Amino acid sequence: MLDTRELGRRPGSQRQVTRSVPAPKDLGIDVLSVPEGSPVGLDLRLEAVMEGVLVTGDASAALEGECVRCLEPIVDEIDVTFQELYLYDDGGKGGKPSATDDQDDEDDEVRRLQDDLLDLEPPLRDAVVLALPFQPLCREDCPGLCPDCGARLADEPEHSHEDKIDPRWAALTQLTEDPDQAE
Repeated sequence: MLDTRELGRRPGSQRQVTRSVPAPKDLGIDVLSVPEGSPVGLDLRLEAVMEGVLVTGDASAALEGECVRCLEPIVDEIDVTFQELYLYDDGGKGGKPSATDDQDDEDDEVRRLQDDLLDLEPPLRDAVVLALPFQPLCREDCPGLCPDCGARLADEPEHSHEDKIDPRWAALTQLTEDPDQAE
């Protein structure tokens, strides 16, 4: 939660905020994420507008995960930019209902200030998850694992197996064998 009281409600007023916060739980996808509790650097600009507070920010954090092809650990960094409008919550403070209030009731994605506090976790989570690769790789040309034995092909580039014969056709191999050796 970030306090916006110092910003005031006069449209056009701005405030820069730089801080480091611990990463929330499950910030990422199954195979690549920001470790819970690790520092997330935030560089934010809070701007008062007629409807509320516009937050524009950059976030950076360390990533940990595994390659989807070879299961090797991945350690990387992510930098994302996000922007979110938080509407004033004037309920009970004598605020006039605006023309957008009817639309806001229908739209669950509208964020509101709660006692002049704003929650940055939802837009941060959206920005990070959308910026992550769907299938992270340790390197672009990762060959993956051998489908037969599971050996990591990057470590053993000459890795091979004898051609397997389908058991349904195995009896036919006897027809190609030398009849003198069969006796």
